[in-house]
Amino acid sequence: GTLPTLPEAAGASPRPTEDCVAAAAVYSEGTVNFKSGMGHISHVTIVQETKQHPDKVFHANVISDGDPLEIYTSRDGEVIFKKYSLMGGLEDFAAQFCETLSKSAGLPAAISDRDTIIAACGSGRRELLGHSITPELEQIMEERRIYQRRSGEAAVPVVPGSESLTVSVAAPIISSGDALGLVLFISENGQTSGVTEYKLAQTVAAFLGKHMEA
Repeated sequence: GTLPTLPEAAGASPRPTEDCVAAAAVYSEGTVNFKSGMGHISHVTIVQETKQHPDKVFHANVISDGDPLEIYTSRDGEVIFKKYSLMGGLEDFAAQFCETLSKSAGLPAAISDRDTIIAACGSGRRELLGHSITPELEQIMEERRIYQRRSGEAAVPVVPGSESLTVSVAAPIISSGDALGLVLFISENGQTSGVTEYKLAQTVAAFLGKHMEA
């Protein structure tokens, strides 16, 4: 086997075969194209087998059908597809907000785009920054309502593989009707938050949403 070809919409002339599941890209780039209807697959591993050469293993992330992409080319002629994030250019701006939120509430704070934590401040920063958010947190964002954990409720992890860092408050960032990310207060030991944290997250999320519309 060889890797499946990219669809015409991505700029290649051949059409993909029927059994095409995903085209591979280097995992660190977080890029991929895929067959229609496969948007809920989070990770794909593809092995390219060739005679007289070692097998090549490609790890890929799947981008949902209809997601906007940035397209790059490398010096070696590779075509790289990267998921476009409207929040992607706001890392420094978001980091300043996180610092203010964390100092005001005395809790770790973070801001995400639709997929990844783009800014974080306080304890656990290294475990959060640049990591994908959990499916549970994605669902909170899609519901477009502020979430605040109540005493006795099951904890919602912020990022996969870090069960100690859970969501205390999550306020979706809404711009022109679209959910672009989240403003988060984070708990390290399961403690709940109060009205102050709720209002702070709500205010910053609303401000960022308006800023993205400008």
